[in-house]
Amino acid sequence: MSQILHKQTVLVLNRNWQAISTTSPALAFGQMCSDAATGLDVRNLHSMIPVRWDDWLNLPVRPGDRSIGVPNGRVRVPTVIVLSRFDKVPMKRPRFGLRGIWERDQGCCQYTGRKLAPGEGNIDHVVPRSRGGETTWENCVLADKRINSRKADQTPREAGLQLLRPPREPRPVPVTVFLRNHDEIPDWEPFLIHAS
Repeated sequence: MSQILHKQTVLVLNRNWQAISTTSPALAFGQMCSDAATGLDVRNLHSMIPVRWDDWLNLPVRPGDRSIGVPNGRVRVPTVIVLSRFDKVPMKRPRFGLRGIWERDQGCCQYTGRKLAPGEGNIDHVVPRSRGGETTWENCVLADKRINSRKADQTPREAGLQLLRPPREPRPVPVTVFLRNHDEIPDWEPFLIHAS
């Protein structure tokens, strides 16, 4: 039961029904019983009903629902909760690293413009580290591994290359963009943004 209660398997919506985070069933139950949130009884994609704690305790546990045992029987574990008062969508910057650079540069080599397959690209320091270049958003781009190897410790100009656009730190985006349904919980799908 401890594993069910502490895994991040509950999607959290703000009061405008926008996905803002995930939480554990244990924390979701705490928010529901304190009226900070309501559980969302998702019957299908066209029937979603917010349910307060006292009524949640009486919901039937359907086949396929996760549940926990309590003295009076079983209680359904919510898959989605809706916060009662919070209405903001927090903003977040992508994390710096290969994945963040890949997303910022849309998977394209910043010297050739070619769309790269996973494993074909790596981070290039525009001003090489050996020449004082820093490992920052403004000095790193996604490059084809072969181009980056050919460039070595030269500047783009010295290597006969030209950047498609100057690298910049990405703007913050709504946290909703970063939420992923790793456990493939069907009830989450209407609320998530899918990367193209």
